[in-house]
Amino acid sequence: MRISVIGVGKLGVCTASCFAGAGYEVIGVDVNRQFIDAINEGRAPLYEPGLQEMMDSCGRRLTATMDYEKAMAESDMTFLIVPTPSRGDGSFSDEYLRDGLAHLARAMKRLDKKRHVFVITSTVSPGTTEKHLIPLIEAESGKSLGRDFGVAYNPEFIALGSVIRDFLNPDVVLIGASDRETAEQVESVYRRTCANDPYVAAMSIVSAEVAKISLNSYVTMKISFANTLANLCERIPGASVDDITAALGADKRVSSHYLKGGLSFGGPCFPRDNKAFTTFAAGYGIDARLARATEEVNSFQIENLVSVVRREAPEGRAVAVLGLAYKPGTPVIERSPSIDLIEDLLSRETEIVAYDPLSIDNVRARFGDSILYASSVRDCFEAAGVVVLATADPEFAAIDESYVVHDGTLVIDCWRVLDTSRLGQKALYMAVGWNPETPWSCWE
Repeated sequence: MRISVIGVGKLGVCTASCFAGAGYEVIGVDVNRQFIDAINEGRAPLYEPGLQEMMDSCGRRLTATMDYEKAMAESDMTFLIVPTPSRGDGSFSDEYLRDGLAHLARAMKRLDKKRHVFVITSTVSPGTTEKHLIPLIEAESGKSLGRDFGVAYNPEFIALGSVIRDFLNPDVVLIGASDRETAEQVESVYRRTCANDPYVAAMSIVSAEVAKISLNSYVTMKISFANTLANLCERIPGASVDDITAALGADKRVSSHYLKGGLSFGGPCFPRDNKAFTTFAAGYGIDARLARATEEVNSFQIENLVSVVRREAPEGRAVAVLGLAYKPGTPVIERSPSIDLIEDLLSRETEIVAYDPLSIDNVRARFGDSILYASSVRDCFEAAGVVVLATADPEFAAIDESYVVHDGTLVIDCWRVLDTSRLGQKALYMAVGWNPETPWSCWE
């Protein structure tokens, strides 16, 4: 089995590298010449933990090109991992998928290939593959589904900052396939690639499309429930949200994953998948009330943080924001609560100092010279009297009294990562989900 990957961006290059690392011959296709050159030179075209090491293990099994026909000629199975931007109504655009498939289908026709498997990995709205993509392949190639090619919908459940680890150790491999042979071929690729023994969920294509967006929508509900608990515990002296969620998560019906009260969820997947689920359900006359309520809770979390900072940061006092990405371990700032906070503070002409170990360049491209950029956590404490820890980056856990320069420095800890006993007398401490009258130990 030879594999091609259309789209070697943040997810595609990791997928291609993992397949090549498992011993497959893999050819990537992209319109970005810099990415193509980097891959052919053995360099990671972007930062993702473990990516360069994975590419180093691939040798010459991983190559890249801008030529669709070359990719079609040199592969038996193609994974399409291209952007599917959200439309205004929340559904997903399939423009880039259609473009890529048209190129591949025409190449298939010119080469007169007898059998090829197309694997759609990009998130799509339910019904897209069978209503739009398969007819496109047939029209452009002149070939027939089942006889000449197979199609699978195989979305990934990974997170930026841990893509390699997540891809190699999935809880579930979701395969919606046009036929049993195609499902078995895709499954065999994962059996060889995965480091664990994942549950393989094989089903119809439309079932897999529904499963993808419904799973992410469900997880956002869980996050928002934990955030609601955090908001409640802020009002109740003696109540600890971390103790409560630890107990809830120990129950196997709940589990501890994504059950930690804090800031709103963000990034490129959760917000848009939850919105897409609502739109999809409405198309069938179903009001997805839980999903809509999740959006409302998520919006409230950032609004609440903004109101706290507004209230606690006197006019003229600089504010430092530590953690600018939507979560630790990634440079991605899409739908990041920190970005919303910075935009609000800028509207009030507040001086802002920003720091993140990975996303500074992306933030600078967004805000330019309108804010200050720190090179370390200590620089933030030197420059500002209010410090907001917006992510649970492991680097921030080291903060102690040696960092605190100014008397009365207000530290707002959105994920309760700090040991308050180490902050000393100069710092004033607040935390999302924590009441000032609640001791850190219930036995104190």
